[in-house]
Amino acid sequence: MKSIQAFRNLLGRVHRDERGAVSLETILIIGAIALPILIFIIKYGWPKIRAYFDTNIKELEGQTDQLKNSN
Repeated sequence: MKSIQAFRNLLGRVHRDERGAVSLETILIIGAIALPILIFIIKYGWPKIRAYFDTNIKELEGQTDQLKNSN
């Protein structure tokens, strides 16, 4: 019974404590802005980015093969 009251007191103190509220609100706002942007980039931009890197890596591999064969 004593531990329940202590836990209730702890929750009450945490609920009344407003330190860091501005920081938390700022983080939530930034997250609310960044999350849709991140989802958009992953859904629409990632296939283009991946294709770009795949193409360039294949070109780089071809160039390294040419350098190995020329020596």
